[in-house]
Amino acid sequence: MILGRVVGTVVATRKDERLLSAKLLVVRPVSPEGQLEGTPLVAVDTVDAGTGEMVLVVSGSSARMADGLGQSPVDAAIVGIVDTVSMS
Repeated sequence: MILGRVVGTVVATRKDERLLSAKLLVVRPVSPEGQLEGTPLVAVDTVDAGTGEMVLVVSGSSARMADGLGQSPVDAAIVGIVDTVSMS
């Protein structure tokens, strides 16, 4: 699972028919403190996240198990919007 921040959107007018209703967002991994790090990735949004929000992203075969994605050709999916992160 990846902790990330939504930094943008992707508009694709032509795409696989199984992604026709999918919202695609650009997510950049973040540290638990919220500092941007790593390479941005494109993820299918399953929770109606917005730009600037901290999110949870699953990747690989787990992404296809996210709500409504079934047999979609997806490698990353946003499955949660993070309210707080607490570390001890």
